[in-house]
Amino acid sequence: MDLPEVKVKTSMAGRCRVFWYEQYVQPCIVELVGSALFIFIGCLSVIENSPNTGLLQPALAHGLALGLIIATLGNI
Repeated sequence: MDLPEVKVKTSMAGRCRVFWYEQYVQPCIVELVGSALFIFIGCLSVIENSPNTGLLQPALAHGLALGLIIATLGNI
């Protein structure tokens, strides 16, 4: 089943507005959110760090947080 084509007419001003948002604003917001999540998860991983866990818990938390952030926000 083929879907019908939808033609959308956009003005030049509308396209420039979307382009400006995608080019400048969206990457800045993603950078802010990604950095905040990385720092927040990293800080949470060392709050309850007992001597028994050593350096493995913070290292795994930072690595998994970085992988999660790249997987979810990397396409932007």
